[in-house]
Amino acid sequence: MLQPLTRPLALSTIPVLDCGADFPLATLDAFGPRAQALMDLATHRVPAAALRQLDRVSLAWLEKWDNAHLPEIKAVAERLARPGAYFFSVNYEWGCTCRVAPSPDHRSARLVRVLDWRTPGLGRNIVAARVAAAAGPFVTLTWPGYTGVLTAMAPGRFAAALNQAPMRKAIGFYVLDWAANRHRVWHMPHPTPAHLLRRVMEEAPDYAGARRLLMECPISTPAIFSLAGLKPNEITVIERQETDARVHDGPNVAANHWQAPGWTGHTRGHDSPGRARQMHGVAPHLDPEFPWLRAPVLNERTRVVMVADAAEGRLVAKGFEDGATATDALEWAAEKTNGE
Repeated sequence: MLQPLTRPLALSTIPVLDCGADFPLATLDAFGPRAQALMDLATHRVPAAALRQLDRVSLAWLEKWDNAHLPEIKAVAERLARPGAYFFSVNYEWGCTCRVAPSPDHRSARLVRVLDWRTPGLGRNIVAARVAAAAGPFVTLTWPGYTGVLTAMAPGRFAAALNQAPMRKAIGFYVLDWAANRHRVWHMPHPTPAHLLRRVMEEAPDYAGARRLLMECPISTPAIFSLAGLKPNEITVIERQETDARVHDGPNVAANHWQAPGWTGHTRGHDSPGRARQMHGVAPHLDPEFPWLRAPVLNERTRVVMVADAAEGRLVAKGFEDGATATDALEWAAEKTNGE
């Protein structure tokens, strides 16, 4: 059973790095030891020969469809100089729980985000990259060298997060379904969901533009997006298959199972229905102590927790390891300009 939160002897900090469109390389250059530590933790049980084969397949897929981020991913792989870099750029296996809701005073919209992942170290080594983008700056909670976006807030525009969708049932047995889904991806010329969310953070001028892109742009694998704009009614969960969307506007939650009628699959993560039920009751306060955080939303694979308000330009976040706090709280606010 998950033990209550305890404070480790030494908490790490979540550093904030100002960078440009090349934020994956900038974070890698600034926090190289964190990247190497994460790769050590992610690969220590995987033979180097297997990692090299996974890299070959991942690189072949990126090259086959002329992926827009391939030059950047190659540069990351060269700097890491170890097997696994290509594979971990395009692969993800996680569970997440999100809530989109009006702020407690009903003046704005807020996003509550809890990210779970099997790989240890992701909570302790998270970084906040403040990216200067064409549509305006945004902050992404990320890791050195990671080219996608999973959790982000753009002050004055919106906040968004990506959940892994259920695995499609192709045959009926989990292992065979996993292989069938991977084979399906090989034939998909579309960007990964994490790369689509990056595009949205870089290009969408507002909530309406972000909602449209997340609904309409094809993706390589199913996904679930949570989006919170500026006004209290600008909140939605968008469930996606490769070229289809089911949109749930209004206060809602997202875990790792479908809400859309007729869509089925293997749920992801620990107790997806239970996490969703609990998240429905979470009040989205910008409280860095996250007093609502408990099992099953909190579990041994919880790595990142965030609450964001794009209208206020504020977010609070923490990293977690083994069900316990692993970092000091990050309380970030956008700088106000004259007249704001």
